[in-house]
Amino acid sequence: MNIIFGAIFLRNPIRLRVAVGGLVGLFGLSIVFWTELTSFDLSGGIVLGIILAVVATVFASLGNVVSARNQRNDLPVIQTNAYGMLYGAIFMFVLAIFRGAPLQIEPTMGYLVSLLYLAIFGSVIAFGSYLTLLGRIGLDRAAYVTVLFPIIALLLSTLFEGLTWGTLQLAGVALVLVGNVLVLNKHFKLNLSAPFRREAPQNE
Repeated sequence: MNIIFGAIFLRNPIRLRVAVGGLVGLFGLSIVFWTELTSFDLSGGIVLGIILAVVATVFASLGNVVSARNQRNDLPVIQTNAYGMLYGAIFMFVLAIFRGAPLQIEPTMGYLVSLLYLAIFGSVIAFGSYLTLLGRIGLDRAAYVTVLFPIIALLLSTLFEGLTWGTLQLAGVALVLVGNVLVLNKHFKLNLSAPFRREAPQNE
């Protein structure tokens, strides 16, 4: 989605190696979770969950586009990230009030430490780092980190939950790594930019 939206809204060229690398990574990810995908059941609200996941992905990608545009206009990452999180917090607060959800904090060490970790490392630092990377290497290439998220989750499950890897998982991870190499490789210059190419200003 970052590749497509970047081409539409920012007139970024569609780089073939990045598109191919992304598809290879997604294919590898599908192999990793092949067992779960083959036993997929559309009952019990699963369809609604899929729709919400797709909608969330679209909005996340559009947020990436906004951040990339902001950085093109020399807007600082930290300040714009702070405003974005403030707007998101206000929206979630209003939604929670509207739905009648209880607003409470458990005065326990485990709850408070996990809350601080998510707020500082899982939000401020993580999003700040990702958006900075997005501005440096481009909207399309930065998006590949999301393909790596489930692999990191599997590694954590291996360390803390005793997950046993099979042939499918190993093959899928190998493809994800191959896709990563393709995305980051600068020597493959082919692109599909003709329909979207932006003409450079004469003074550049």
